[in-house]
Amino acid sequence: MSYALDINLKYEKTILKWLNCNYDVVHIEVIKIKGVGSMEHGEGVSHTVSDNKEKKRFRLKMPGAFTILFILTIIAVLATWIVPAGAYSKLSYHAGAHEFKIVDAHHKTTTVPGTQDQLDKLGVKIDVNQFKSGAINKPISIPGTYERLKQKPAGPDQITTSMVNGTIEAVDVMVFILVLGGLIGVVQTSGAFESGLLALTKKTKGHEFLLVFMVSILMILGGTLCGIEEEAVAFYPVLVPIFIAMGYDSIICVGSIFLASSIGSTFSTVNPFSVVIASNAAGTTFVDGLYWRIAGLIVATIFTIGYLYWYAKRIKKNPKRSYTYDDKVKFERQWSVIKNNSEDSIFTLREKIILILFILPFPIMVWGVMTQGWWFPIMASMFLAFTIVIMLIVALGKNGLGEKKVVDAFVNGASSLVGVSLIIGLARGINRIMNDGLISDTVLHFSSSLVKHANGPLFILVLLIIFFFLGFIIPSSSGLAVLAMPIFAPLADTVGIPRFVIVTAYQFGQYAMLFLAPTGLIMATLQMLDMKYSHWFKFVWPIVVFVFIFGGGLLVAQVLVYS
Repeated sequence: MSYALDINLKYEKTILKWLNCNYDVVHIEVIKIKGVGSMEHGEGVSHTVSDNKEKKRFRLKMPGAFTILFILTIIAVLATWIVPAGAYSKLSYHAGAHEFKIVDAHHKTTTVPGTQDQLDKLGVKIDVNQFKSGAINKPISIPGTYERLKQKPAGPDQITTSMVNGTIEAVDVMVFILVLGGLIGVVQTSGAFESGLLALTKKTKGHEFLLVFMVSILMILGGTLCGIEEEAVAFYPVLVPIFIAMGYDSIICVGSIFLASSIGSTFSTVNPFSVVIASNAAGTTFVDGLYWRIAGLIVATIFTIGYLYWYAKRIKKNPKRSYTYDDKVKFERQWSVIKNNSEDSIFTLREKIILILFILPFPIMVWGVMTQGWWFPIMASMFLAFTIVIMLIVALGKNGLGEKKVVDAFVNGASSLVGVSLIIGLARGINRIMNDGLISDTVLHFSSSLVKHANGPLFILVLLIIFFFLGFIIPSSSGLAVLAMPIFAPLADTVGIPRFVIVTAYQFGQYAMLFLAPTGLIMATLQMLDMKYSHWFKFVWPIVVFVFIFGGGLLVAQVLVYS
């Protein structure tokens, strides 16, 4: 039997005693009355009294992001002892000398003229102009050059060394994230964020999903056009407090930003970091198969938005059905900027200017990435410039907070994202171990042998699965493209299908893994929002299944049409 009683806390024990005399099991929920008690609304106290003590259920707890990456680092070290070492010869173009440099498996270097004839002799079916124009600017694997090498196992010291070196390699991304954190800290301290959110929530009441829809569409477009992935991290501090104010959870935040941008990248149309470089490395052009990818993108967008709408409606109806409900209080404490007593706060002109300056760097960043080729150092500098201007506005003037308080806000904001920065470095350390242990190319060679004797739909489906697992070992889209495409693309010729189909299989397979792979960006995202990996997996697995079923069907259709 259950009772909901509006009672003062000091009478709770008395009533419990009385009720327990009459019932075997009693559940009492104490609800705050205006002016009575000190409990917050929605934080009711539940008491269950029973003659028999309930047995505690065993729950398998998923470790945190740092622990997962540490375990994977150890596994990577062990793999260098088990997986045979080997390497392909690598080819790179030197524009100044107009020649190709070839580094073989034994690190011996030779140079040959930078001509199409030389590429044909090497079996590299790529237009030489792709190298001369800079479209391919990374070393590519030369088909048929794989050699077994002496085992190069990593020692126990490599566990920590790889962590340090991986972090050093990721320093550009880390600086960007720390500057972003500092910017957020300053804006939150100014009170502008809080006032702006209150004004926004009043205007969007009843149409909350519209913002989720608009953000998702923009991120999908960003993913398919220019491969916004790491850059998407910048949007969490802006959008998360907004979604909280609208009654959504952390899943919606990650879904509308990371998931949406990744779906766009999965069905890339002109993304230079995946489909363009992969097409060039495969000896075809990104225009080939473009209409197929556009059609796939439309279907995938409808499915993803529909899935987000279903989930948003579900938690709006009953917040307890959120996959992250257990962490709801902690999450909102970390990210919410609206105080309980701020209903009547005034959105001043000064706060409006601060918010405009805060939002302005984000579209500038997107423009810079898409049109100017900006990378993290430039983006960090641009964000820092805006941060300094905002700090001056917040610190100076009649109602200014002063230099010390503003600087402290910047430092505290940056320090809150240190964990996120380290996660990115640790993930890169895992890839470094596998590369230094010479096992990445071995996996690539073994994978190519699996599809050599397959034909038709079976060939492309097996290739899809291969790229799925390769996405774990090589989480970089451009990195996997230049390494794998010269190896797998010629196999398309042997089974009589266009090479662009191989490129599409690479996109679907790798990104299906990157929704899940701890070696990818997802761990940094989960660390930023303090979300459990198990909660994310529960939400995202239908998307992964969709990519496999729909993507696999699309690939088979292409094979049947063109073979």
